[in-house]
Amino acid sequence: MTRELIFLPLPRHLDVAEMTDPLKSDGLICVETPDFQANWLAAQQLQEAVNAIPDVHWDLVGGTAAPAEQIRAVLSLAPTATSHPQGYQLTIAGGVIHVVASTGAGLFYGVQTLRQLLAQCGRNVPDLRCSDWPDFPNRGVMLDVSRDKVPTMPTLLELVDLLASWKINQIQLYFEHVFAYRNHPTVWQDESPFIPEEILELDRFCRARFIELVPNQNSFGHLEQWLVRPEYTHLAEAPEGCETPWGVRDKPFGLQPTEESLRFLRSLYDELLPNFSSRQFNVGCDETIDLGKGRSQALAEEVGVGRLYIDFVRKIHREVRARGYTMQFWGDIIVEHPHLVGELPRDAIALEWGYEADHPFDEHGALFAASGIPFYVCPGTSSWNSIVGRTTNAIENIRNAARNGLKHGAVGFLNTDWGDYGHWQPLPVSYLGLAAGAAHSWAFDANCSLALPDALNHFAFHDAMGIMGRLAYDLGDVYRLTGVSLHNASVLFRVLHATPTQMVEWLRTNEVSELAQRLRAVLDAIDGIMGNLGNADMQRGDAELIKREFAWGANMLRHACWRAIWALNIERNVENATLSQWLLQEADKLLPEFEAIWHERNRTGGFVRSMARMQRMRNDYVAA
Repeated sequence: MTRELIFLPLPRHLDVAEMTDPLKSDGLICVETPDFQANWLAAQQLQEAVNAIPDVHWDLVGGTAAPAEQIRAVLSLAPTATSHPQGYQLTIAGGVIHVVASTGAGLFYGVQTLRQLLAQCGRNVPDLRCSDWPDFPNRGVMLDVSRDKVPTMPTLLELVDLLASWKINQIQLYFEHVFAYRNHPTVWQDESPFIPEEILELDRFCRARFIELVPNQNSFGHLEQWLVRPEYTHLAEAPEGCETPWGVRDKPFGLQPTEESLRFLRSLYDELLPNFSSRQFNVGCDETIDLGKGRSQALAEEVGVGRLYIDFVRKIHREVRARGYTMQFWGDIIVEHPHLVGELPRDAIALEWGYEADHPFDEHGALFAASGIPFYVCPGTSSWNSIVGRTTNAIENIRNAARNGLKHGAVGFLNTDWGDYGHWQPLPVSYLGLAAGAAHSWAFDANCSLALPDALNHFAFHDAMGIMGRLAYDLGDVYRLTGVSLHNASVLFRVLHATPTQMVEWLRTNEVSELAQRLRAVLDAIDGIMGNLGNADMQRGDAELIKREFAWGANMLRHACWRAIWALNIERNVENATLSQWLLQEADKLLPEFEAIWHERNRTGGFVRSMARMQRMRNDYVAA
């Protein structure tokens, strides 16, 4: 029986007997907790799962004073029931269910495992005993809502519900400029921002699922959308842009570390933070690529860029602590100045991030641990810069983070889902990375054997035919057949963004005839993977939308292959007019479909900016 069951995440210890006892058709779910209302959602979810089974109906009652012969399930809290505060014990014997935990969170997690069991077994549940608790006390997901895509509230609430069922207990929305600051209306007026009432609603929704909604506002770099505006340019480090590690930029990017910039941040914090119940706050401070290259250049030459950075971060920390919050910040800049790590405030939490399979989580984790700085490990879903994901990289990146986070005592795991360069990937593409992160942050050793495509079929796509999980998994690795490896991106995604001249420069590093052959192999592989899409039978209200999203994603990859072949023809002076015309016709199908699926899950703000990138791709064919 054990081999037939799957969970997401897999429990730490699970013993399943061969014996099964059908659930009784009627009876009671008894909730034996000091505060029934605080555990109402878990009880209700269990009742819904049971009553979804044909010919079964169980009622909810408080306490266990009901006749014993009517009791079918007991949810109970006892202060010493589990050694870990988020742990639970689940037992089923003779068709009677017991979930015991020390806290409401543990009880909720036990019910999530039970729901997954009932969805697979129906009425014929096996006798079993499950003892389970998490590796990381904080298991989070950070969603990029500032790079063009701002999800609608129904989209966001549905995703939170899904993540809660996978035992995620922290959510962050990455804010640059998409919160409706009343004191700063011009920056968000065309962006479809989150308003305070929506944050309050989301916070309440998360709390009911034992999720902490952590406020997030980048506070040093990544403020281009603010600083390009005349009323904020005076705050910029490099108002006209400068040379950076990413090349020459012609726009401002980060704050100048001054008292005036601190006053600006205070105005943001005082509006944003009261809308959250969490007492943690992620202030960002990553990728300060222009620091010391503009207005602070003379000071940087005198004291060093690292000193400029840490001094301003410490000032931000004082603002955060004065408001009663624990500061989180991205750790990428401070690890470039390891001699300064010891100067970090001991109550700040470093977020050690990296998105490649071989990111040095071991080395950086050892640095923070040796310095006594609490830290999270922060991998990613690898969905951005890809269209349809980078499966193997996502899994290995997440495993690397979890393994080394546990090795060095990380206090949390934050899985990130970004939207670089137009946020072109559809949301369901991220399910694979989100599921892998949930699994490995809960119980690393137990979930190394997780059959991820099967888990996705059961608990993400709800595909009765078992197709979508494998399709998403395989499609996310098809780019690897090109043989071209790029940092933090699929080459097929880069081809869609690059100009013909840029593509020719890239492709010159490969044998042209061999690369063209590999691109055709990618096209054949996509056809093989997508051939079964129509047979998927997803038991979800958005099943047809998911099919459209993956079909569009596959067509974008096909387009990328032919676009690369088109660029190779330019390099070889091969006649290209027919292919140019065909690519233009295909682009004229892809763009309106992109617009249609975008608006099914996301707000209008940001769409024009994202579509402009795709329009540039189309215009290359017009010019040709």
